Amino acid sequence: MTTIKQPLTNAQLELLKVFTHNLTDEDLKELKKVLADFFANRLVEKANKVWDEKGWTEEDVQRMLNTKMRKTKNK
Repeated sequence: MTTIKQPLTNAQLELLKVFTHNLTDEDLKELKKVLADFFANRLVEKANKVWDEKGWTEEDVQRMLNTKMRKTKNK
């Protein structure tokens, strides 16, 4: 097996191994959805963990939605 010596992640290398041929447009679309769902689920899990650790309530969420929380750089 050929070793690729480039700055690729382990996920990129694994995907390169799996996809040795072109996908149809429909298959590529489905793959993109699977990957998007995977990362969306991971994000929701992390958000739920923070929510639980912080003990947030719906009231906290409403307060955060109405608060400017973004930090700005000093010019």
